[in-house]
Amino acid sequence: MRNKKVSIRGGLMRDMIHDIMETSLGKPIQTGEFRKNPVEPAWVCPSGYEYEIIENGPFKMEFLKPEGVVTGRAVLQLHGGGYIGGMRNAYRSFAGLYSELGRGMSVLTVDYRVAPEHPYPAALEDAITGYNWLLQAGWQEHEIVVAGDSAGGGLALALCMYLKNQNRKLPAGLICMSPWTDLTQSGASYDFNYERDPLFGNTRDSLIYSKDYIQDEDPTNPYISPLYGNFSGFPPMLIQVGSYEMLLSDSELVAEKAKRAGCKVRLSVYEGMFHIFQMAMLMIPESKHAWQEIGRFLDIMEHHLPAEHLDEEDKEIESKFGEVEYE
Repeated sequence: MRNKKVSIRGGLMRDMIHDIMETSLGKPIQTGEFRKNPVEPAWVCPSGYEYEIIENGPFKMEFLKPEGVVTGRAVLQLHGGGYIGGMRNAYRSFAGLYSELGRGMSVLTVDYRVAPEHPYPAALEDAITGYNWLLQAGWQEHEIVVAGDSAGGGLALALCMYLKNQNRKLPAGLICMSPWTDLTQSGASYDFNYERDPLFGNTRDSLIYSKDYIQDEDPTNPYISPLYGNFSGFPPMLIQVGSYEMLLSDSELVAEKAKRAGCKVRLSVYEGMFHIFQMAMLMIPESKHAWQEIGRFLDIMEHHLPAEHLDEEDKEIESKFGEVEYE
């Protein structure tokens, strides 16, 4: 699915980001310096939710769940930040949205170790730990959806690839916002969107060219660049990306390859949009629509269960699953 027209508010926000990149703030944003040590107000847990910080040796995780609500389903969230930026308040807001749209789903966000102090495979190891924590806490694989944006979107795919290669059961589905899937930067959009991307465009000195995470590793390793992996057997995927992104090809090529491997994939390209435009929340129509689309995907995943777990109502919905348009 491709939205054909950018909204007025969406275009204004994109242009505002472009203008900011032209100031002295631009370089530290593009290189990730601002992401390494973000200065943010203390986050306040929203009313009606329980919030817990889970210390896990060298890293921590954050667990958010509605008070008094048990859905039996969970989201494992892997945040973005080019593998050099840690947790920030935006992802705590994302967790709240995932829970709300999932009608009470619990959300575990992994504040994984980041480069350059902790290069590959630290982030993947911590993502695996987060997945295992949910299983040990009582969730089953078919009750878990893995979600991530940017580097976190690539990490979500890498996690699924690792689980498959270990002959383990996979999660129910994957949500990937502008996933960073090709750290070789081989896609055509790195060139044709070079001057259009308001966040990473017009420079090679940016996060998407950084070697801090991969260092001397082979960038075509599928656990680093999932584009080079085998997607056979993967669960349904929702991939969202903006048409102005240099990372556009990262999404398009993965969607194409996964579909050829027999996966159910919905690729939604939002016209005129920038990297992780979903952070605009409800301020622009494109972001609002993207979150609505995520809510619909979570609804579908709720009923996409193994046959032994289906009741009669579930079976009716499951029978229509193939009619949902994944392109």
